Amino acid sequence: MVEVFKTDVQDQRQAKRLIDQIQELFSDYTANFDLEDCDNILRVKSASGFVEACYVITVLRDFGFHAEVLPDDDLACA
Repeated sequence: MVEVFKTDVQDQRQAKRLIDQIQELFSDYTANFDLEDCDNILRVKSASGFVEACYVITVLRDFGFHAEVLPDDDLACA
């Protein structure tokens, strides 16, 4: 399963730090950012099938960032 989040992360160094933290805390997750997208997308994929969105949001919040689950139909930027 892949969960997509809208974030306020804007810097590649911050994104890398967050990816490292997510993958350290959740060993079966693979994460990546698309900071060129208008929503500064974070994609998280789980090898076991389910992404705990609230935990991912909490990790970002603990680092001072905002994240929210992006519904499938909102993936394209206007």
